Amino acid sequence: MHIVFITHEYPKKGINGGGIGSVVQFLGREFVKKNISISVVGINNSYKNEEENDNGISVYRVSKSKWKFGKFYQNTQNILNKIEEINKIEKVNIVEGSELSFAFFPNNTSYKKVIRLHGGHHFFALELRKKTALWRSFQERRSFKNADSFIAVSNYVGIKTQKYLKNNFSFKTIYNSVDTDKFKPANKLLIKKNTLLFVGTVCEKKGVRQLVQSIKFIKERIPDIQLNIVGRDWFFPNGNSYVDYLKTFITKDIEDNINIIGAVQHIEIPKYIEKAEICVYPSHMEAMPIAWLEGLSMGKAVVASNIGPGREAIVNNITGVLIDPHSPKDIANKIVNLLLDKEKLNYISLNAREDIVHRFNVEHIVNENIKFYKSVI
Repeated sequence: MHIVFITHEYPKKGINGGGIGSVVQFLGREFVKKNISISVVGINNSYKNEEENDNGISVYRVSKSKWKFGKFYQNTQNILNKIEEINKIEKVNIVEGSELSFAFFPNNTSYKKVIRLHGGHHFFALELRKKTALWRSFQERRSFKNADSFIAVSNYVGIKTQKYLKNNFSFKTIYNSVDTDKFKPANKLLIKKNTLLFVGTVCEKKGVRQLVQSIKFIKERIPDIQLNIVGRDWFFPNGNSYVDYLKTFITKDIEDNINIIGAVQHIEIPKYIEKAEICVYPSHMEAMPIAWLEGLSMGKAVVASNIGPGREAIVNNITGVLIDPHSPKDIANKIVNLLLDKEKLNYISLNAREDIVHRFNVEHIVNENIKFYKSVI
């Protein structure tokens, strides 16, 4: 079996990749161990083609479009051409991409087209009570029409996407998983007391503003609280930095309690998780967040949103704590209660790792993917 993944976020040396890229890299490496051929095709961040072999995965980065208009269309054509080149070398059975990937693909292809629902345009726009964009809406609907099969990373994202697209497509829910060897139980001797960690793109929908606003309430009861923010900056349509915007909420009385670290390589994330007492993710919406699973896998108490798939990822007060992501006071209260109740903190931390190993078991999830691909073929 030969699978081609489409993603522009595949990790690249010196550049912080996105969540989907990390998922593809992890799954791809596991598939290679089972003698499945894996190729990855995506648009490069420069005007040149690049190739590399990553632990048996053939990675092709195609030059980005130089067109002033219609970049998406030309990029798709370049991806299609590369897939055809790969297909001539070794027959391609499956091409997998996210929600917008197949908008300009032919309806009939020699390979099966699979969309893995990580949360598309309709899902995030409507869940966050925003208007959908006409052009992106068109692309997404067309992409779903051209696809053959669908995987959802949570029941929630699958059901909601059906509703918003008014498309009763069939999907198989297969949760994301994490490398439980890489994200292994943390060394408790390295924990820094009263340290919180946020990992993710620093933007409004991740709830990082409400997290920053919660610090003043936490500090009233835990003066030495420390929040570390790890992740790449997001930019508004006018080019302004979200981090700069976020800093306007960091008042003088809490500036020593917050450390904005910025983007780091994915391989470095475990070091930051290890030092934290609690990982905090007050996202306004998610599909099935990898960052949450990584924290849980390292046996950390994770305080995260009670929205969307929150209850699929976390069993409240057993494997983590769910909060109202729009309420800085609720975020603060749940964090303070955990930090002051070490027995509960330890109880949740132990359960977190066990639940990941059991429900999000790597071998089981990899085999579920392979079984699905074979059924599609």
